Amino acid sequence: MADPAHDALLTRWAIHLDSAREPVTEPAPEPYGQDLLARWAEPQRRYHTTDHLIAILDRVDELIRYAADPAAVRLAAWFHDAVYLPERSTNEDRSARLAERALPEAGVPQARTAEVARLVRLTRSHAPDPGDTNGEVLCDADLAVLAGSPEDYAVYAAAVREEYGFVPDDAFREGRAGVLRELLAMPRLFRTPEAQDRWEDAARRNLATELALLDA
Repeated sequence: MADPAHDALLTRWAIHLDSAREPVTEPAPEPYGQDLLARWAEPQRRYHTTDHLIAILDRVDELIRYAADPAAVRLAAWFHDAVYLPERSTNEDRSARLAERALPEAGVPQARTAEVARLVRLTRSHAPDPGDTNGEVLCDADLAVLAGSPEDYAVYAAAVREEYGFVPDDAFREGRAGVLRELLAMPRLFRTPEAQDRWEDAARRNLATELALLDA
């Protein structure tokens, strides 16, 4: 039996791809969507799963009015963790290169493909330049998980630990604490007005709580 969520995502992918390559309608979008969904369902993933893909697509939809190129931002959401191996630090670049290969073949213009790849690489730092509205929307959507309820945030943090299950506890605590301190040191976690209003305070509380638990 087909997975309704899988079918819904394929439909969503087709809409997003078609809007990015209009008026081109060939080749068929489904093979590209199937490949992406297979990647998002790989067994090594615990947080960077299809559920994360759905969440970021939903958050992008909520913020999309701020973006200069909505079609590029939505495609970047699809590709931003399409290549993901927890033990590697090159996932963003490899995901961007996947987009650079797949999207022109799928009929997306070169300029928009380049913007998608740039946005994917930006999710490594989550630090868009002032005025980069496409980057602001994508990065805000990607970081929105930090502002979940305490219970949801705990589930997220546990999933991240599972993805790095090959890392000894002491090393993980040190590395994770470093990431949390870097995030807390950012002047603003979120750049779009709506995301700042909705998520900034809750995200900082969650990050500070996790850091205190790691340091305990």
